[in-house]
Amino acid sequence: MEVLSEHRAFGGKQGFYRHASTSCNGSMKFSLYQPPQAEAGKVPVLLYLSGLTCTEETFMIKAGAQRLASELGMMLVTCDTSPRDAAVAGESDSWDFGLAAGFYLDATQAPWSTAYNMYSYVVKELPAVLAANFPAADLDRMGLFGHSMGGHGALTIGLKHPEQFKSVSAFAPIVAPSQCPWGVKAFTGYLGADQSAWAAYDATSLVAKQQHPQTILIDQGTSDKFWVEQLKTELFVEACQKAGQAVSVNLRDGYDHGYYFISSYIDDHLRHHAGILKG
Repeated sequence: MEVLSEHRAFGGKQGFYRHASTSCNGSMKFSLYQPPQAEAGKVPVLLYLSGLTCTEETFMIKAGAQRLASELGMMLVTCDTSPRDAAVAGESDSWDFGLAAGFYLDATQAPWSTAYNMYSYVVKELPAVLAANFPAADLDRMGLFGHSMGGHGALTIGLKHPEQFKSVSAFAPIVAPSQCPWGVKAFTGYLGADQSAWAAYDATSLVAKQQHPQTILIDQGTSDKFWVEQLKTELFVEACQKAGQAVSVNLRDGYDHGYYFISSYIDDHLRHHAGILKG
């Protein structure tokens, strides 16, 4: 692992790092905030998955999460949103597929399957890197949350791995990617035209078979321009009600899809996870 930079922040340490990734067939970057409590022992870990066009820096710079994470004694981690060294033809042709748009799945279609394996990266490889390099990271107390495409990743991965990710939340998640333009484009390209393969990465489909033991927290802005066509929050809520999955959805009046929205309610999400991981 290579240290790109480290900075003192709220009594702890904000760092940016790079390592060789087998899942993504090249180097990957991630950022990590260690609260001051990490100097004395293990602390819970909260992993954040960013949305389309974002990098490993976006959340740490824009969300304003470090202040409360320092107070609560929680380690924050966020990774990049796709491979960057794959050099796949056409990966930079559109903003919502390819670079910065890995959709937190393992691609099965050539040429994407050689490197676009963000699901394996999040579930297996990144936690192994944390365990090897950050002894204060308590991976037995790990939560998962994200925004938009990253909210989709948090919901699907959290539902499939509740034993690993013991708390889950999301900001403006893509809850039914099989039924929205972003998801259909990504799933067709990464997984192929057979829609039976899509269900494993669709939270609204997954929750019918796999539930999380804790309440899932979701915040959605009512002035989000993507809400109706791309996000479809109500489909996940209906599926949760049928499946018996506890979900708490806050509709935030006048808020849009961006980081002003996220920074306004980040404290609620940190406290949600702390209540579970530290309780």
